[in-house]
Amino acid sequence: MPIMGKHRRSKSTSLTRGFIAVSTGGVVLALPLLGAGSASAAPAHSVAVEKAKAPTSVASKGIAVRDAEPTIYSVVSGDSLSKIALGYSLSGGWERLYEDNQSVIGGNPDLIQVGLKLTIGAKSAATAPEAAPTAESKAKPTTESKPAAEVSQSADRADRSQRTATPVAQETAATAPAPAATSYTNDLDGWIKESLAVMAQHGIPGSYDSIYRNIIRESSGNPKIVNNWDSNAAAGTPSKGLLQVIQPTFQAYHVPGTSMDIFDPVANITAACNYAAATYGSIDNVFGAY
Repeated sequence: MPIMGKHRRSKSTSLTRGFIAVSTGGVVLALPLLGAGSASAAPAHSVAVEKAKAPTSVASKGIAVRDAEPTIYSVVSGDSLSKIALGYSLSGGWERLYEDNQSVIGGNPDLIQVGLKLTIGAKSAATAPEAAPTAESKAKPTTESKPAAEVSQSADRADRSQRTATPVAQETAATAPAPAATSYTNDLDGWIKESLAVMAQHGIPGSYDSIYRNIIRESSGNPKIVNNWDSNAAAGTPSKGLLQVIQPTFQAYHVPGTSMDIFDPVANITAACNYAAATYGSIDNVFGAY
């Protein structure tokens, strides 16, 4: 390549039988009595109070699950969000990891740069404080001395009011499925396919076969190779990586979303194809030194 050309027991209730006693005063009906000393005797609870307890315990459980200490992870070549989430057994998978680090990753979860610092478990305490008050607020009406039917109707009206107040757009966004992350193998096949995905996003032409053909000619598929003997090397800018790109060309044609490391396979391929597109129309048109 020329110098500026590369680039997751049943209750037994003891009852005393009822009996009827006849006396001069008439008939006396003795009702069955519950044995107070029985193991099945228990304090009575209203249904409303039992319902009030449930949300609080669920909220508490949610807080405990999300209370883990966050971990900082540095992205390496061949990583993807799904691979990292699986390695850390992260609840919520790659979607949770992306949500916690979207401000760092950017708008495309498929593109993560080598050396990027990701926080795993970043939102452990962010939503926890809201859960307890919600359960508490639902429990409060049940402690008032209102008829059960009235309490139920009031709660239903409040629930309908909350649902009505939620914007349709917000509901749609919350329920819309997140795009599935594509996982690429950490080999020549995976590097080319990932590069093609980045190229498609930026409108850079090129095909798998052409990229593969040129890589085999230029580096035999070795992403760390450096050419120390040609004219570029003599000028102090040796060709490097899969498609033998010199540093100035790599910097000039670097594609956003890829690593700034010239030896990164995906970054090297993508920058080289970007250069080839500008110079020859497409990497498909390159059949020799370029």
